[in-house]
Amino acid sequence: MPNDKNAKNDGTSATADVPDMPAPRVREFTAHSIGGALALLLGLGGLLAAAGLIAGGTAAAAAAGVKASLIIPGALVALSSLLAMSGLNMVAPGEARVVQLFGRYRGTIRQDGLRWVNPFTSRTKISTRVRNHETAVLKVNDAYGNPIELAAVVVWKVEDTAQASFEVDDFLEFVSTQTEAAVRHIAIEYPYDAHDEGGLSLRGNAEEITEKLAVELHARVEAAGVQIIESRFTHLAYAPEIASAMLQRQQAGAVVAARRQIVDGAVGMVEAALARISEQDIVELDEERKAAMVSNLMVVLCGDRSPQPVLNTGTLYQ
Repeated sequence: MPNDKNAKNDGTSATADVPDMPAPRVREFTAHSIGGALALLLGLGGLLAAAGLIAGGTAAAAAAGVKASLIIPGALVALSSLLAMSGLNMVAPGEARVVQLFGRYRGTIRQDGLRWVNPFTSRTKISTRVRNHETAVLKVNDAYGNPIELAAVVVWKVEDTAQASFEVDDFLEFVSTQTEAAVRHIAIEYPYDAHDEGGLSLRGNAEEITEKLAVELHARVEAAGVQIIESRFTHLAYAPEIASAMLQRQQAGAVVAARRQIVDGAVGMVEAALARISEQDIVELDEERKAAMVSNLMVVLCGDRSPQPVLNTGTLYQ
């Protein structure tokens, strides 16, 4: 049976622990609306007509019944005009209006400008602009149990206003909470630095890890009608209590890698020197002289200080 940690490091199940969100019960569709300019003109015309009737009724020198026949219709026309004009909505670019009639979803207005809908409906404004959400610096343990600190920024926008309004209680808080949960989950799935060369790590495979973060975020916030545009880690470091020890380990690893590269290069240079001496028959070297030459060349090439020449006035064997 394969090791669970290796399977996670391979990235085959990055979203295995993502909760199974329920299917949405409502989807966005376009609400029935008309241009608000015509409705505004009709409403203003009704108010002017009502004002004329009321003014004529109050100024008429006639019986009370005649006055009432002018004032009462004028008042009703004024109330009707005001009620009709309450259906006007100013929709700015990057905004939408979620329309409800007695608690029932009746569609969404996305067309900007002045629009008119049924005045008995309620209209809730939702921004559809692109937004940023940056998490606080979170302290978690990575896959190896090392305490690390990390933070992320998520670029998102509302894609389905109906789901954002009715599928979750508060979509802003929902996005914030699910972003923090996804960042924590990714952090415990992968180590800060992978001990094996084939494993993924938060520091060494930033692009792959951020892609997995975006996939997990999409799965978590899809129920709220939110689209994740981009997600990036903005802070990634060991916790202060182990930062110095881990820095020493990283420095030691870098020194070992540099020494290994120096030794590999020195061995190649010694091989080339011996081969060229042999090909051009510059000097005949026995095995002991070759060993001495290799030793001297390795000391010169691998040493971290300038070599001090020693003049041999005798022979190698004296």
